[in-house]
Amino acid sequence: MGKLTPKENYLRLGRGEMPEYVPFYTMMGNEYLGEACVKTLAPAVFSHGQFVDGGYDMWGVRYKADPLTGATLPEPNNFMLEDINDWEKILVFPDRHDDYDYERMYEHDLRESGIDRNQSAVMASPGLMPFQQLIAFMGFNEGLMATITDPEAVSDMLNAMVDWIEPVMYKTVEYYKPDLWYILDDTCAKQVPFISLDTYQELFLPIYRRLAKPATDRGIPIQFHNCGKCEIFIQDMIDFGVRYWDPAQECNDLIKIKEQYKGKICLCGGWDWDKHMPKTWPEFDEEELRQGVRDSIDKYGKDGGYAFAGGVLGMTEEAREANRIIRDECHFYGRKVMGCEI
Repeated sequence: MGKLTPKENYLRLGRGEMPEYVPFYTMMGNEYLGEACVKTLAPAVFSHGQFVDGGYDMWGVRYKADPLTGATLPEPNNFMLEDINDWEKILVFPDRHDDYDYERMYEHDLRESGIDRNQSAVMASPGLMPFQQLIAFMGFNEGLMATITDPEAVSDMLNAMVDWIEPVMYKTVEYYKPDLWYILDDTCAKQVPFISLDTYQELFLPIYRRLAKPATDRGIPIQFHNCGKCEIFIQDMIDFGVRYWDPAQECNDLIKIKEQYKGKICLCGGWDWDKHMPKTWPEFDEEELRQGVRDSIDKYGKDGGYAFAGGVLGMTEEAREANRIIRDECHFYGRKVMGCEI
């Protein structure tokens, strides 16, 4: 077996160092054969109802689950905010529970989770996705228009939300001492970003900096989740502390990004389901699926700076079996290709 724990092997990537083997990461859960390079641990201060069909997030947005994939999205045509200038009248800030005993919560959460911090890196999150929350409040049409017609109101609302969440972030970092700080925000479609670089830098980059600061002040690397074609934002991401980017989809020029930002950012991805999905799905050929994993690792992983991230959304038997095969192939081939004993 290799000499490094899954945790240390993964954290090497954020320091621009060579891993012992290609790690497997996915936000759907990366544990396989008793190993997990990353596990999530965070205080239960916020409601995460958006991950439950019919649940609400902490700002009052109702979510519904897709029956095929189980993924949740804001309930269609049920928007809280019609005019961004009304945000102060509509938005209700939840109880922040400033009297929580974070030290005791951490001890409880760690015990209940069963996480071995020597083996797995702990990831925590600030709990706010600025762009997605704006869209959840208003819908895509009105939300995108607000960034153009009323950027100051958008900025004021997002900063007020960060003001509210900031004390919790600092306490989370202080007591949970995460190894990674996870910021999520999908600002892009497959072919183009939803917003211009100017809008990104004017409205959202200052918010990301604030969300990252509790971690970067302590030298904790940022992992950033952003789907779609977001390569024009890479330099700004690096500047506010991002060292891992997932799901690093292949609609971006990943080879060019690896060369341009070598040692500065790790690509967690390189395997897009729509590209590798068998035409006969839900029937698939196991060897074809395994070969797709090997191809991605060969293309992106041999010189470091890469963690394989890929899988199938869904709760069917076919999806579960496909994910098992994908993880199995990454686990073994990701070691073989790096010359690490299995």
